[in-house]
Amino acid sequence: MITIIGTGHIFRIAEPVSFIIKNSWPEAVLVELDERRYIALTSSESSEKRDIPKNVPKIYRESARYQDKMSEENGVRTGSELLAAINSGIMIGAQIVCIDKDAEQVMREVEEEMSFMERRRYSFSSISDNLFGRKKVEDTQKDFSLDEQQYIENMRKRYPTLVRKLIDERNEYMAEKIRSESEKYNNVVVVVGDAHVEGLCGLLDGLEIRKIRLAELMDKESMDKIRLQIWNNEWKD
Repeated sequence: MITIIGTGHIFRIAEPVSFIIKNSWPEAVLVELDERRYIALTSSESSEKRDIPKNVPKIYRESARYQDKMSEENGVRTGSELLAAINSGIMIGAQIVCIDKDAEQVMREVEEEMSFMERRRYSFSSISDNLFGRKKVEDTQKDFSLDEQQYIENMRKRYPTLVRKLIDERNEYMAEKIRSESEKYNNVVVVVGDAHVEGLCGLLDGLEIRKIRLAELMDKESMDKIRLQIWNNEWKD
């Protein structure tokens, strides 16, 4: 069984992610991180803010700063749900596996391949995101939840390079990793950004998959139902 948990790196969802992992006892926990980000996340747990190197791509620095700003507004640390997944996995003796591409390299390729117009649209969007802050994030999450496919397609029209590099190609890379690990372990939990969930499921045809989406993690009633199912052993293979 593969359980894919869709998350958001700036939301207060560490507790439900931790609960699911601790109580479903996976043999392996797969996280949307590369080795460099894994080290940064786990070695600076006590740090208040990330120290972003100056030699990383500009688009990477801007994205990291924005995520940190939105996380701070939500009262959490960026990637806290990934850290919770890692710590919970270690606690129950699960293997922790990084399944993502190197983020810095991906963003470097984005910068190199973006057209002038796409770059301009992205710049204007970044200004808007920073101006409207948390409200913009909440509206985006709501729109995404209402019609995920349409939202992604609209994004693809406006930012074809971003969607191809950040979603499509990473989905293919992570799906290969997940499929490989699923051959080693019977019970696997995968923790990735919510926008990757459907794409990964489509690439993992033939495998038994259970999905938990970000909207469920953030909704008390939905999480209470999931907790009850786990407590009643309804999740056993």
